[in-house]
Amino acid sequence: MGAQRIVVGLSGGVDSAVTAYLLKAQGHEVVGIFMKNWEDDDKNSDNNSDDNAYCSSNLDFVDAAAVADVIGIELEHVNFASAYKERVFAEFLREYQAGRTPNPDVLCNAEIKFKAFLDHAMRLGAEKIATGHYARVDWHPTSGNYQLKKGLDPSKDQSYFLHRLNQEQLAKALFPIGHLHKTEVRRIAGEIRLPNASKKDSTGICFIGERPFREFLNRYIARKPGAIKDDRGRTIGEHVGLSFYTLGQRQGLGIGGLKEKGASKGGGTHAPWFVARKDMASNTLWVVQGHEHPWLQSLSLHAQDASWIAGTPPCDGTLAAKTRYRQSDASCQLLHASAQGFDLQFTHAQWAVTPGQSAVLYADDVCLGGGVITAHTTL
Repeated sequence: MGAQRIVVGLSGGVDSAVTAYLLKAQGHEVVGIFMKNWEDDDKNSDNNSDDNAYCSSNLDFVDAAAVADVIGIELEHVNFASAYKERVFAEFLREYQAGRTPNPDVLCNAEIKFKAFLDHAMRLGAEKIATGHYARVDWHPTSGNYQLKKGLDPSKDQSYFLHRLNQEQLAKALFPIGHLHKTEVRRIAGEIRLPNASKKDSTGICFIGERPFREFLNRYIARKPGAIKDDRGRTIGEHVGLSFYTLGQRQGLGIGGLKEKGASKGGGTHAPWFVARKDMASNTLWVVQGHEHPWLQSLSLHAQDASWIAGTPPCDGTLAAKTRYRQSDASCQLLHASAQGFDLQFTHAQWAVTPGQSAVLYADDVCLGGGVITAHTTL
């Protein structure tokens, strides 16, 4: 690839910083853009004067500006907060209100980073955009399609979050660190004395930051208390609202002191409780004890709102899938794949399959696309 004008999304983190450096070192004309996707207007309403308590885009912008100065590139600050609230956050709230658990990072990549940001970069005369994702893009001459592949660092692969990208988006996308391990990225950053070489990786949803998630969600969704019941139908507590819980959740249930079912008086163990089901009609939260409880194990699922990277669904057959990020690939049979949705039948039961999350399909290291989980069958 000859020298090109490439716009890099500089987040303030080390991954995007090394991305920009590598492209500049290759002789490209690199321009940095810092994307502000969330207005921090409610940050100080928690009566906490420490500005560092939550994810602060202002602090990240300072880091991004320092990186741009060291590398020697221009940096533009662009506010996408309005588009984010309309395209991502509104859907985020709708899903939680419906009792599901959405993954806003998936939607953010498809709607903001590779749509709103991509469009802005093209208006700046860019030929490509680049981000610090751990993924790879290859051109497959036989099919005439771009392929999205896993990053080579298995502990950092982010293809799961990119599975809704289409051919047009991939044609313009570069992931320069996708072939590197995180340790190598850190080494490069330290070697060239980037100011954020040792900066801690961001985790979770960036607009929520370090604030308690339930506290944040309560700003937008009203609490609706109801019964917590166990798998024998006994009421053992009260929840604050089904929207505030997700399947597989262990912390924050308020019933940790209850003993394992069947334990004799004065004996037994304090086995952990997990959220297993949410009944919106009766406003009931169902919980079970033990990680391996049958209600937490699913052999099949249905997904809708499918998105296929090649533009068409793959053929039914044996593939691998992830039903959550950082999960190991699980062998499965793809059934009834279409532009609308698909079914998966797993070889081994999957833990806490959660409506609202994404089921993402793979053929070896190639990400094929995926869909939003709407239903699953437990053991």
